[in-house]
Amino acid sequence: MIHIQRQINFMGLRKGAAALSIILLLASILSLAINGLKFGLDFTGGSLVEVTYERPIELEAVRATLRGAGYQDAVVQTFGAANDILIRLGEAHDPQLGQTILQLLQSAEEQTVTLRRNEFVGSQVGEELREQGGLGLLVALMMVMVYLAFRFQFKFSVGAVLALAHDVILVLGFFSFLQIDFDLTVLAAALAVIGYSLNDTIVVYDRIRENFRIMRVSEPIEVLNQSLNETLSRTIVTSLTTLLVLVVLAFFGGEMIYGFAIALLVGVVVGTYSSIYVAGNILLMLNVSREDLIPPPPKEEDEAEQLP
Repeated sequence: MIHIQRQINFMGLRKGAAALSIILLLASILSLAINGLKFGLDFTGGSLVEVTYERPIELEAVRATLRGAGYQDAVVQTFGAANDILIRLGEAHDPQLGQTILQLLQSAEEQTVTLRRNEFVGSQVGEELREQGGLGLLVALMMVMVYLAFRFQFKFSVGAVLALAHDVILVLGFFSFLQIDFDLTVLAAALAVIGYSLNDTIVVYDRIRENFRIMRVSEPIEVLNQSLNETLSRTIVTSLTTLLVLVVLAFFGGEMIYGFAIALLVGVVVGTYSSIYVAGNILLMLNVSREDLIPPPPKEEDEAEQLP
């Protein structure tokens, strides 16, 4: 018999983890139903104005100027250089909007301001992006389920897909609850969360499958605990190094990628939790066993029938 040393009993907390996941899922779904997502210009349509200052300018000064003129919801960010400013406005299409913004900014500064572009994103384009983005998430989950069903077993594919859906819903619920702008960069981050969480879950599942073949006399809960402990160091190191990069991007990357970094921050934390508790917990609920991965040996009477 294989001696299993004293380790962390992850599955001993599975009921509490399941209750926490259910509460967070219900809260996220409720927030999405009541508040919805605060879609950005990419999805709702609006105007985009790019201007270039002669010298670098403080973004807060530009925001204050626009707020003073009645553009309360204007999104101001640098675009490449510190003097190249991108302004997003939820305004109806107006060919003269760029000139209006230019004159407003020019009057507030003692330097030359040049209009680079004045574009409009129609609501129809935004609606198509929203539908295609949602379809992309569903297709990604379906393909993951098919892949895991072939690589592991159907119960593993169900556990992984439910864990991925859990992660995506919590990320969307976070953005809905705090009403952070949801644009194409955040949608890309949601798809990246699927990839990150799936990678972590596959590592855990691969170890679970291996241990089911090695630990032949152990109960499924012991196999899962052993597998989670063996992959714990890898999970922690990967998550911490990823989080360090994302924290830097969130605080110093600028407004352009702020939503992307925040979505990945939440996704990495939730994905790490789900690869330990949600994915494994679902396997136990589905009564995974060694027989699911290794066919039982043929019975003696079957062997006798096959003899000539």
